[in-house]
Amino acid sequence: QVQLVESGGGSVQAGGSLRLSCATSKDIYSTYFMGWFRQGPGKDREGVAVIDTGRGATDYGDSVKGRFTISQDNAKNTVYLQMNDLKPEDTATYYCDALEESPVGMTALQAIDIGFGHWGQGTQVTVSR
Repeated sequence: QVQLVESGGGSVQAGGSLRLSCATSKDIYSTYFMGWFRQGPGKDREGVAVIDTGRGATDYGDSVKGRFTISQDNAKNTVYLQMNDLKPEDTATYYCDALEESPVGMTALQAIDIGFGHWGQGTQVTVSR
């Protein structure tokens, strides 16, 4: 299975930006979808964004639409999450998730939301007021 290493987390003030990176150990096309989920303190896992690695189609959670952008660099086998206009409620550990099978009966974002795929060690994002 593909190995994933996230980076780019940190501490920012509300309204700031961060870009997370997820380096994969295999060709990015070996996955069907790549995405990000987050888990804040005392909160459930939340699917944030997903990209179809073959077609480039993207999907986002309602809480981040218009603020976050997922993208991929095929040459670097890396997936990014650009996060703008960050809010304190975005504070969480962010995990990159790889779906090496196409989900059945649900969207890729739903699959990531409920725990399908496999993920890295996560990177912490803290947003202060």
